[in-house]
Amino acid sequence: MILKKQLLLLALLEKWGGELSNTDMQKYLFLLTMHQDKNKRSYHFIPYKYGCFSFNAYSDKRNLIEKGLLKDSDDWKLSENQGGFYFMLASEDRCVLEKIKKNFGHIHGNELIRYIYLNYSYYAVKSEILAQVLSKPEVSRVKKYIPQNNIKALYTIGYEEISIEEYINCLINEDVKILFDVRKNPISRKYGFSKKTLQNALETVGIGYRHLPRLGIPGDMRMDLHDIEDYNRLFDIYEKEILSTCHDLLEMIYRSLLENERVGLTCFERLPRYCHRTRAAREIARLFQKDLSIIEL
Repeated sequence: MILKKQLLLLALLEKWGGELSNTDMQKYLFLLTMHQDKNKRSYHFIPYKYGCFSFNAYSDKRNLIEKGLLKDSDDWKLSENQGGFYFMLASEDRCVLEKIKKNFGHIHGNELIRYIYLNYSYYAVKSEILAQVLSKPEVSRVKKYIPQNNIKALYTIGYEEISIEEYINCLINEDVKILFDVRKNPISRKYGFSKKTLQNALETVGIGYRHLPRLGIPGDMRMDLHDIEDYNRLFDIYEKEILSTCHDLLEMIYRSLLENERVGLTCFERLPRYCHRTRAAREIARLFQKDLSIIEL
């Protein structure tokens, strides 16, 4: 079975003759998704070493290689006798793909990178090749899009219902320096959020990562949670039986906050009231700084 978003990758590649470099593929896909309805975008992107980059697109590439639809290659190449993907797209996606091919199909490489850097400058702020493709005044323009934040705050964030790219962009935009993972077991069926993958992704954009399993809640304590009252009872027990034994870790997080000004706590649940990270953040404030700013992303 081919997912709808994977079909878009195959159709895009087909439209460009069945083969594209990694950089060009990411850039054309970026332009395509920027022209989709904002609430229906197939992929999201982060500012990366060479500009806009989608971890999920790269993950889907590996999946399509396993299915035999793409060649096992460093670049993007359709397998032999593969085609017809364009006509399998929804009409709205065909229209967007045609538009991208017409407007940008004649440019590639540094020219394509340059266009995106100048027109979507946020996605260039982590680039290692700015000076190679832009003039000094243009580089200065791009650097104005580097997120800046003077607030000292403890952030909390959950990854439920958002992609790894949306998640990382939230942290970049708040200029969070270090993320503390307070899951007991940092394993996720959702791509990008298992410990090693998450750590690598964060470190590529300059955000530190540290896993603190002692601040997590064992799985057997999470059984039979049906409503907010059940969660509150669980978190009351969490405060008494777990947080009370983790003064050293809470102090370490607070000291990291004093040094870095913006650090975060993360777990799965999107809504803070359903996650223990909120109780951990409040305990840090209670113990060390009553007026500590806690911001829920």
